[in-house]
Amino acid sequence: MRMTNLEKYEKPYSRAIIRLLKSPIERASPLWENIIHYQAEIQDYIGTIGLELIIKKDEGFAFVKQMEDSEGDTLGLTQRRTIGFEASIVLVVLRNSLEEFDSNPTQYQASEKFISNIQIREELELFLQEGYNHLKFQKDLEKHINTIEELGYLKLVSEKELERTYQIHRIIKEKISLNELQEFKGKINEYVQSI
Repeated sequence: MRMTNLEKYEKPYSRAIIRLLKSPIERASPLWENIIHYQAEIQDYIGTIGLELIIKKDEGFAFVKQMEDSEGDTLGLTQRRTIGFEASIVLVVLRNSLEEFDSNPTQYQASEKFISNIQIREELELFLQEGYNHLKFQKDLEKHINTIEELGYLKLVSEKELERTYQIHRIIKEKISLNELQEFKGKINEYVQSI
């Protein structure tokens, strides 16, 4: 029997690479062991197109990111997505919430941070100062939460009537550093005070 091109070129880690190019892979995935076992091979393969494999064993996920040269440029494999000011505010609130969760552990606390759409709304009220158009922002909040969910930073875990509970994916810490969080908070405050 003649071997097909797919059979000829497929590696034991091929499916893991394909999935990594689409989204992060979590520890619970059947592909996790392939990523751990074939880490060097995966990095060699994706490195040729300017990507770096990041494995966060303690936090239970792996993802790829674009490598940058000394000037901060990439090969341009993927484009940065512009998500808009309001969705960025939601991201900052989620990142801040995860940071507070990690900074204040208790013996009863789980390792994952869960938050409802109602809690997000309440945290945004505290975060946004006077002068900002709260009414419009609250009206569009579900759209912004959906955008963040589509980007993979939130994962819906339960839904009851008007309340939805999400898990904040820890990849948000990789995408928004503490310095970037502080910088963005400052920009939001400047913007709100200018209105």
